[in-house]
Amino acid sequence: MRVPSWVPFFNYVAKPLLAAGVPMGPDVLLTIRGRKSGLPRTTPVTIAENSGRRGVISPFGEVNWVRNLRAAGRATISVGRQKEEVTAVELGPTEAAEFIRDVLGPHARRSRLGSWFVRTIDKIDVDNPVEAAVGRPVFELHPAPGILDANE
Repeated sequence: MRVPSWVPFFNYVAKPLLAAGVPMGPDVLLTIRGRKSGLPRTTPVTIAENSGRRGVISPFGEVNWVRNLRAAGRATISVGRQKEEVTAVELGPTEAAEFIRDVLGPHARRSRLGSWFVRTIDKIDVDNPVEAAVGRPVFELHPAPGILDANE
C-alpha cells in the first residue's frame, strides 16, 4: 500500500486546525515519541469508537506513525487544549478483523460521509473485516494508567 499523494497536503492543513481546536469529526492529533530520534512526532489520525472501545487503523499500512507507536506503546491524543495520554496495543490479525467488524464498521456507518470515506478513500471494506485487516495495522487505545487527563 502506498500513501496517496493528497495525504501530506491534508496533514499540512489538518494539523494546525486540530491544534487550534477546530473540530474535524473523529480526527485528532496523535503525538508519539520517535523511535529513532526520541523527539515527539505528531500526525492527524482518525479515532474509531464504538461500545466503549476505540482505536486507530492505518489504511495505508506500515507508515512512520505506526512504527513509532509500535515502538513507544503510548501516545498523546489531542484536539486544541484537550489532551489525553493513552497506551496502544497492536492487535493480531484475528483481533484486528474483530475490531474492524465491531468498532470501525459501526463507527463508519453512523454517517453517509463516514461510510463513503472509509470505503472509498481509505479503501477499507468493513463488510469483509478479515480481508480489510490484511496489511493494515490496528491499535486499540486505552487511558494510560496513573496519568490524569489534562482536562481534569
